[in-house]
Amino acid sequence: MRIISGKYKGRRISPPKGLPVRPTTDMSKEALFNVLNNHFNFEGLKILDLFAGTGNISYEFASRGSSPITSVDGDFGCVKFIKQTAAEYDFNIAVTKSDIFKFLERNNATYDIIFADPPYNFDQATFEKIVLLIFANNSLNDDGMMVIEHSKYTKLDHLTHFSFKKTYGGSIFSFFEIEKGEQEIDEETDGEEE
Repeated sequence: MRIISGKYKGRRISPPKGLPVRPTTDMSKEALFNVLNNHFNFEGLKILDLFAGTGNISYEFASRGSSPITSVDGDFGCVKFIKQTAAEYDFNIAVTKSDIFKFLERNNATYDIIFADPPYNFDQATFEKIVLLIFANNSLNDDGMMVIEHSKYTKLDHLTHFSFKKTYGGSIFSFFEIEKGEQEIDEETDGEEE
């Protein structure tokens, strides 16, 4: 596993064997960040990384100057490894060991980018629950973006706030945004009241 861009570009990170993870491949990760690069300047972005696993995606954001970053995973070994790596590279990553759904239900912070990489074998309803919880709790900033990585067997493009998807090998990234139309309506309403 290597960091593909930013301050620590090319740096290899070796997680211990036995972690219950399926890290995003370097090719998929590079493609993902090319898409995000067209929408964001990463410096100072507030990031939430769900099902963080080895921390692969969190390190990529940190290397590009995003801060603060919150990484959440339910596995003790994953959490321990991310904490160690963040300390080694002086990344501003806060690591939380938690069930993802419980975390989302009680979360009251908002983020510029939310990335989720759940186990591919989750059923359709479980994937949908992640999206619904994030928008029900207003966890995404108005001009932010949520990305969920999943297999071709999971379909998310019927959900509210779905924007577009990209396919790389066996992985699909579905992108969600608060619709521009909703923002424009809010702004018009505000204008009329003044």
